[in-house]
Amino acid sequence: MQLPPHQFHIPVMGLAYTIDSPVKVAHFGITSAISIIEDNLVEMMRKYYYEQKNEPYIAISDKEEDYRARRITDYLNLVNRMVNEKFTKLKLSLFEPGSDLVKYFEMLPENHELKNAYHSMLKATNKVTRETISQFLRSQMSPGSIEVNIMTKVDKNNYAKDGTLMKDSSDALSALKGYAKSNLTNSSVIFSAGLNPRLYSYLEKFSGFDAKGWGKFDKKVVIKVSDYRSALIQGKFLAKKGVWVSEFRIESGLNCGGHAFATEGLLLGPILEEFKRKKYELINSLFEVYKPAVEAQGKKTYQMPHPIKLTVQGGIGTHEEDDFLHQHYDMDSTGWGSPFLLCTEATTVDKKTLQLLCDAGEKDVVLSKNSPLGVRFNYLKGTSSEEEKLERIKKGLPGSPCTEKYLVSNTEFTKEPICTASRQYQKFKIKELETSDLPEKERQKQIDEVLNKECLCIGLSNAASLEYDVPLVKRLHSVTVCPGPNIVNFKKVVTLREMVDHIYGRSNSLIDENRPHMFIRELRLYVDHIQEQVNECFAPAPKTVRHLTNFCKNLITGIGYYRDLTAPTNPGKSRDAFEKSLNLEENRLTHILEDILAISN
Repeated sequence: MQLPPHQFHIPVMGLAYTIDSPVKVAHFGITSAISIIEDNLVEMMRKYYYEQKNEPYIAISDKEEDYRARRITDYLNLVNRMVNEKFTKLKLSLFEPGSDLVKYFEMLPENHELKNAYHSMLKATNKVTRETISQFLRSQMSPGSIEVNIMTKVDKNNYAKDGTLMKDSSDALSALKGYAKSNLTNSSVIFSAGLNPRLYSYLEKFSGFDAKGWGKFDKKVVIKVSDYRSALIQGKFLAKKGVWVSEFRIESGLNCGGHAFATEGLLLGPILEEFKRKKYELINSLFEVYKPAVEAQGKKTYQMPHPIKLTVQGGIGTHEEDDFLHQHYDMDSTGWGSPFLLCTEATTVDKKTLQLLCDAGEKDVVLSKNSPLGVRFNYLKGTSSEEEKLERIKKGLPGSPCTEKYLVSNTEFTKEPICTASRQYQKFKIKELETSDLPEKERQKQIDEVLNKECLCIGLSNAASLEYDVPLVKRLHSVTVCPGPNIVNFKKVVTLREMVDHIYGRSNSLIDENRPHMFIRELRLYVDHIQEQVNECFAPAPKTVRHLTNFCKNLITGIGYYRDLTAPTNPGKSRDAFEKSLNLEENRLTHILEDILAISN
């Protein structure tokens, strides 16, 4: 099986930030993911790129049947066509200094077989030999995959004009349908945020997810998980449907961008160790369920399980960390997200937000409660979205106009679900809290939490609208950005070549050498998280006490695991700093356990 060009990928970021990343990087062999849930943004990008290509743009109105899926299908087909055109042009270019063809091979990792062949071509003095190698190199090139991401929890039902529920037309199902009907091949759909039975069952309807041969799928299924148990449960659910999971994308619970799904104190290192130890047990367990399910459907089966890739993302910042994840944990690929926000050749970020990201300090990226989904959310302070939100509060008009309605879920005050960031909900909720008999401190705390909620549908989409000067929603221009904490270590806008060289250790000028190791950063985030929970606890129930205690004990177990690791950092001074940090966090946890004991008595 041919090796992919690169050992890293660019994960989905927000809605807009990677909306067209494949157009920018896939022809260089780099894989990236598009969020397809916001179809108005997708439609905006359709219009933009058709006009860029001087081709007729035919709008797909939201009054038309199945418009969401159709918008998504056409945009993905358009992206696929643009990637193939750029890749073909690149392959036909010359091996001359500064060409994209040279850039393609120079960016490859040093241990890639094609990199060795490329160096042999450069050294060749015989013209025939050089031409023979150059033709071989061109024949072995491949573009990066075009992946799509669907957040499983964003799955609002949609209704016809007469009020009847439209079949298979919820937000997530429509997005999946749009992807399934696209002409993408060697592609993947990534499911994030947990198991959605309705969505997962819908996969059965599309033959594009069936195996075309052993290990061969036009459209692969990838599940983003935070631990081994989640992978086993979700993988078996799909296997029973005759759907094979080709990749489990393991993400740090807290040291990541966007929504953060904390584990029960299980740290990334021990989680990866369990995946490494149980990989073949996982594959065989899924195959035992998958094979009879496929046979029952009358489809072709295979005697061996299809391969499963294990990949990881969340807080990676140095070549040494990246290499350790590959070498020690046998990871097939690593996800580099937030640092690529500063690479305009790969992502789409408006200029004001780009400067904010460059200037971000430790206190500027917070694990907020700003998401209407009720899930913690890594958030950059000082954005135009936050400024607009605070200005509305100051004027006595809290809440956002709810135009997109993807995150509507609350029915406290209305029959139809509404968004907790909306003006309508916040007006009702604040009035209820102001007339409640809660203690003043608790009342204000709850009011502040209501006011913190922020419109993400528009905020996470507007970067592309501003950068390309194409209005998404009239008069709404604010931007929200949700980088991981790792962004504070990257301080300047970089080229694609500079970022790739950093990842592969060919240069190391992008970050401060005093940056904590990714494992230490995650550990601190978890200790801060449990400390916050304990601080907010008053007379907790026994079940809560057990949860808090087990959380701390899992973290202490994780610290013990890190102490036994052979080389999570460079030897010498950095290893000493690693050990010192482990001791500091263990001491903090000891005090937190004492606090838990005190509040439980």
